[in-house]
Amino acid sequence: MVVGVLVCDLLLGDIRSLKQKRAVVRPIVAELRRRFEVTAAETGSAELHRRAEVSVAVVASAHGHVVDVLDGCERALAAHPEVELLSARRRVLDDDDLG
Repeated sequence: MVVGVLVCDLLLGDIRSLKQKRAVVRPIVAELRRRFEVTAAETGSAELHRRAEVSVAVVASAHGHVVDVLDGCERALAAHPEVELLSARRRVLDDDDLG
């Protein structure tokens, strides 16, 4: 079993309220879930209007598949014109790492 986690820091465009922020972030999270069959959620920067942290997790039997899925998720986030991907951190744990 291989577990992968991707944590992305996003800068949102002209957002003036938390309601506007949700209107941008929710569809992005839903797209990641649907397109890549991953678990995805907004995990940080909840109180900031123009920043969002989105995390993605995936479990698979092959290391290469996990890396490919996380790569795809990162590219999908970077491709959204209404957000700027400021940083992406990832961690992939294999059976040996999980103990």
